[in-house]
Amino acid sequence: MKTPLKWVVVAAARPNFMKIAPLLRAVKQHNRENGHLVQPILVHTGQHYDASMSDAFFRDLDIPDPDVHLNVGSGTHAEQTGRVMIEFEKLLFQETPDLVIVVGDVNSTLACALSAVKLHIPVAHVEAGLRSFDRKMPEEINRLLTDAVSDYLFTPSPDGDENLVKEGVPREKIFLVGDIMIDSLFYHLGKAKANNVKSRLSLISEEEGPECKPYSLLTLHRPSNVDDRKALSRILEGLLKVAERVPIIFPCHPRARKQIAAFGFDKAFQFHQGLSLSDADYYDRGDLKRKIHCLPPLGYLEFLNLMVDAKVVFTDSGGIQEETTVLGIPCITLRDSTERPITIAQGTNVLVHNDPEKIVREALRILDGNAPKGICPEIWDGKTAQRIVKILSSKAGR
Repeated sequence: MKTPLKWVVVAAARPNFMKIAPLLRAVKQHNRENGHLVQPILVHTGQHYDASMSDAFFRDLDIPDPDVHLNVGSGTHAEQTGRVMIEFEKLLFQETPDLVIVVGDVNSTLACALSAVKLHIPVAHVEAGLRSFDRKMPEEINRLLTDAVSDYLFTPSPDGDENLVKEGVPREKIFLVGDIMIDSLFYHLGKAKANNVKSRLSLISEEEGPECKPYSLLTLHRPSNVDDRKALSRILEGLLKVAERVPIIFPCHPRARKQIAAFGFDKAFQFHQGLSLSDADYYDRGDLKRKIHCLPPLGYLEFLNLMVDAKVVFTDSGGIQEETTVLGIPCITLRDSTERPITIAQGTNVLVHNDPEKIVREALRILDGNAPKGICPEIWDGKTAQRIVKILSSKAGR
C-alpha cells in the first residue's frame, strides 16, 4: 500500500476557517472514494488568538482540532510574519510534507508559503489572483507575494485569472475553481437559519409572530477604518443617520472596540454585554434610534443567520461581499477599492469608502426598495473544494 501524501493545510484567522473547512471535507471524501491517499495535517498558526475569534468558528464549522498549533499570537506585521515563518519551518523539517495549502491573504498565508517554497515544497494558494490594486493594504502585499511563489493558483473568478496572467504567471499554474467561501455558506445555510440568535436579540417577538423586524448589519475591522480617527468618525457620521431609519446591529471585532474607546466614540454606541437584549427596544425608544447596537463577536452560524434577513449589510470585509452577493443581500462596502470586483459587476455590492453622504444615500436607496439586483456568479456553486482536491490529487502526487 502506498504511503499517503502529506498535505499541510494552514489556518490562521477567522476568514481562513470558512475556507479550510470545505477543503478538509473534500479530502475526507476523496480518501473515502479512492482509498486513504492523502493525510491532511491541519496547522493553526494562532494569528487569531482570542477564543471568540477562533475556537467558536472551529466549533460552528465542524473543523477538527488542529494537529499542530503554533501559538504565534499578535504583533506587528513583521513580528507576526517572522514568528510564523520560524515555527512553521520547524514543522516542515519535522513532517517533510508533499504539499502546503494556504488560503486567503493574512500574514500567515504569506509566511507559510515563503517557508515552504524555500524548502522546495510545492505550495497551493486557494483564493489566488484577487487584486485591489491598493498596495497600502497589507493584504494586497500578501496576495501578490503568495501568488508569486505558489505552484498551484486556485482562483475564484475570471478576473483572478486575468490578473495572474498580466503578472506573468504561466497559465498552466492557474485553475479557475470558484469561491470556496461559498462552499461553507451553502453547507451551513440550513443550520444557520435554524439558529435562534434573532429571538435572543429581540428581532423576532413571540407576541408579534414570526415576522422579523427590519434591521441592518455592520462589520468593521480594517486598520484603515478603525485605526484612523478621521475615517472612523466619517463612517459613524453616516451610519448614525441610517440608524434613525433602521437599527444597526454591530458584532464588534476586538480591534474596533479598542479603537472606539481610544477615540472617545463610545456615545455613538449602545453596548450590550451578551446576546439577550430584551431591554433594548430598537424601534420605539428615541435615544436608541440614534445609536449603533454593539454586540460581542458572533460565531459563524449566528452571524450568517443575521445576514440572511438583513435589509442591508455594511462591511469592510472581503468575504462578506461575496456572501451577500450569493444571498442577494444589498452590501455597502466601507472601502474605496475591492479585490472582488465581480461582486460589483454581477452582485449586490457598492463601494462608498468613508464618505458619510454616500453611506446615507446608498442605504436610503436600498431601504426605499431600490436595491441592486445581483446574480450569483456561475461557478459559485458550493463545489470549489472538490475541484481543488481533484486537481491536486492528479497533479501533486509523487
